[in-house]
Amino acid sequence: MKKEAAILLSSFELKEKKLKNRMAVAPMSRVSADYEGVPTPAMLEYYTNFAAGGFGLIITEGVFTDDYYSKAYDKQPGLTTLAQAEGWKKITASVKPYGSSIICQLMHAGALSQFLKNTIAPSAIQPLGRMMPEMDGQTGPYRLPVEMTLTDIRQIKEGYVKAAQLAEHNGFDGIEIHAANGYLFDQFITEYTNIRNDEYGGSVINRLRLLVEIFTAIREQVSPSLIVGIRFSEGKVNNLSYRWPRGAGTASAIFSEIKKLKPDYIHIAAEGGKWERECAYPDGRSSNQIARQLTGATVIANGGLHEIQLAARLINEQHADIVAIGKTAIANPNWPQLIKRGENDRNFVAEMIHPYVTLENTSAYLTQFPERLL
Repeated sequence: MKKEAAILLSSFELKEKKLKNRMAVAPMSRVSADYEGVPTPAMLEYYTNFAAGGFGLIITEGVFTDDYYSKAYDKQPGLTTLAQAEGWKKITASVKPYGSSIICQLMHAGALSQFLKNTIAPSAIQPLGRMMPEMDGQTGPYRLPVEMTLTDIRQIKEGYVKAAQLAEHNGFDGIEIHAANGYLFDQFITEYTNIRNDEYGGSVINRLRLLVEIFTAIREQVSPSLIVGIRFSEGKVNNLSYRWPRGAGTASAIFSEIKKLKPDYIHIAAEGGKWERECAYPDGRSSNQIARQLTGATVIANGGLHEIQLAARLINEQHADIVAIGKTAIANPNWPQLIKRGENDRNFVAEMIHPYVTLENTSAYLTQFPERLL
């Protein structure tokens, strides 16, 4: 076995869970729940295939947390009702026999909802970019959001706590707060989308306040053994070229504050798919490395890490502890098995599938390449 493969296949302790390897399935929007947000049989098959294929950790697509303003797109799964919770329970029960751990990503779209006619955000700022028709057919600019009130903030907190409790009670090993990719928490963190003059705007500490408050509220209401992580990114789905304005300085300011929360892990996404372009700084450090050094938390890296030499280097050089794979995992849900057998020479597939391709489109593509199915 090659040295790089041995690194990726080595086991790792994430809180109280022993992961069988350091490979995770990245959260990817699937547009495949039913219209009530209930997980479908197709979703059960999708997640079970990753577990059967050998991934040590699976992170779900973004799951909406309340029925007010959190939903991002039609056919997005939720965790606000008992029917939705039961749907997820079937999925977690199907994944566990394969020895994989599964994390539920909790998400609030904020200004980037394509589903809602009325949206809310930190400030009434017109979002950049245009809606993504591949998500639910919507086109054109995003809607102008209304500035959130303190009542909105209270409802958001309540939704996150309830969703986290439902996740724990229905078999998830942990939850991930989605504070990346331009969605609600990222809108608070980003200076140009947050021009509030109250305690939720201004300084980095204030712009992180909502995230800190919700993380703390969740931690107080779930069991100590539940894994609670946070996902960050610099780029956004509606602004891929965006970078934190002061680079490593902003990263240090953010993760110095996050350290106080003692998260179980920090997941840093390269939304554009290239880790070195989106996470590395000119001085040789990376956002991953800064997060790891300042917080002491487990760090998950993401962005083109189907290239196992790069993935293994990030772990070996202590930029990250776990690597999350996206499009390549869709094309090859048995990716860890391919690496173990030395058959990971299919990287071209990762460049051919759009990050928001639906289950139906993926199936159609893979039908042309049956060797890529389990």
